[in-house]
Amino acid sequence: MVVNNHHGLGHPTHPGSMGVPMPGFRTAILDDSGRELGPGKPGRLAVDTRASPLYWFLGYEGKDSPLEGPYYITGDMAEVDVDGCITFQGRDDDIILSAGYRIGPFDVESCLIEHPAVAESGVVGKADAERGEIVVAFVVLHPDCDASPDLARELQGYTRERLSAHAYPREVVFVDALPKTPSGKIRRYVLRERTKVT
Repeated sequence: MVVNNHHGLGHPTHPGSMGVPMPGFRTAILDDSGRELGPGKPGRLAVDTRASPLYWFLGYEGKDSPLEGPYYITGDMAEVDVDGCITFQGRDDDIILSAGYRIGPFDVESCLIEHPAVAESGVVGKADAERGEIVVAFVVLHPDCDASPDLARELQGYTRERLSAHAYPREVVFVDALPKTPSGKIRRYVLRERTKVT
């Protein structure tokens, strides 16, 4: 609720952006050392509690504090553009670390659903001895499309061309449906469990 595209605020909007901070809040994108990053650099989304007079949340009872110094760490990975619009990249614990690269599952999912055969996709990391993790895509096809090794290779090439050589899914698993929460979010932890048996 702190970052959104609010109909009553006069701010730029961009497709895919979660919006801008609400009045009374200042957000920042932080690197792993807690330094603020500039536009176009992905990092951890945080609320600067010193400059957010409406901030009041101190954490969940029985859980570790979400505060790191003056920052409330949201657990979301994001980046900000030059207009101040923030784009969500995934949850911090969903980020895939492959051969030294940080890969946001949201980026790979967004690319895959642009393919005409793909209805939905869910992307997770799978443990790999050589790379640390590899990208695995669980794909739901449109009813008129058939799963095949050729289509899996096509999706890999499609993603490699549009993203990068390190972000394409090295494994494509065709499924009938993705596990979701009641609010429609992909339950990636269920997909991660499936990678242990595939």
